[in-house]
Amino acid sequence: MNAGRSRSPESGRRGRTGFVAAVAGAVVLTALTAPPAQAAPTGLAVTDVVVNKGKPIVVGTSDIKQPPITFRITFPPGYTTEKPLMYDAYPFLYHGTTAAKGERGGLRVGGWVCYETVARSARCEGTMFIDPRYDLDANNDATKWKIGLALRLYKTDGQLKAEEFKTAPGTVQLKRWAKATVNASPEPVKKGKKLTVTGKLTRADWTKHKYTGVAGSARLQFRKKGSSAYATVKTVKSNSAGALKTTVTASADGYWRWTHNGSSTTGPATSTADFVDVR
Repeated sequence: MNAGRSRSPESGRRGRTGFVAAVAGAVVLTALTAPPAQAAPTGLAVTDVVVNKGKPIVVGTSDIKQPPITFRITFPPGYTTEKPLMYDAYPFLYHGTTAAKGERGGLRVGGWVCYETVARSARCEGTMFIDPRYDLDANNDATKWKIGLALRLYKTDGQLKAEEFKTAPGTVQLKRWAKATVNASPEPVKKGKKLTVTGKLTRADWTKHKYTGVAGSARLQFRKKGSSAYATVKTVKSNSAGALKTTVTASADGYWRWTHNGSSTTGPATSTADFVDVR
């Protein structure tokens, strides 16, 4: 079995380091510095690429995300997982350019392990490595990313023999992490009186690397004390700064929260609950 490429977070999206280590009959690889491209067929094939189990990847402003990835490698004659220094074959994510150009600034696999299931065919599993501090520098990165494939063969002296870049079927959606807050007042409140519920809806800003307000719809939900289910009371739109505000009639002790479904570029968000004592 063999495993694959990773980057040093300190070096950002363009940094690459490498090592090779044997573990329990496996070979663990990380990214080696790529030599100048020599476009030529390699005979390598990377197929069946699935990132994050087909679900969108939601990323904040600082926490590293490591969503799972699986794929399969097929080798040309004379190549095998037992000779890991003789080839490179791995997927990456890119957008807005060709696969050859996208590999340099794309999102890489942090590490992977491959198990050769039949002759010259291996099943691989690992994780992506996404550090928003280095890998995401614009909010338009919240889009559908293409799946690129980097394929390389090496000579016995370590020199590059052939290299090619391809695009695999499918895309991977990246979304900006969202947050919601809530505050209900006054507390306590008399039964039948008005209760004001405020909050704020924010999402990751990959340009400023902080959370900023976002205009969008949020549902105000209530869970009566002793109940386990929330019910939507009304839907409210936040302003451009993300502020939410509405009034309701207090009828019973219970918990109030805001929840946001997200969008094509923004992940969902649900606030913590604010308990209000109704007297």
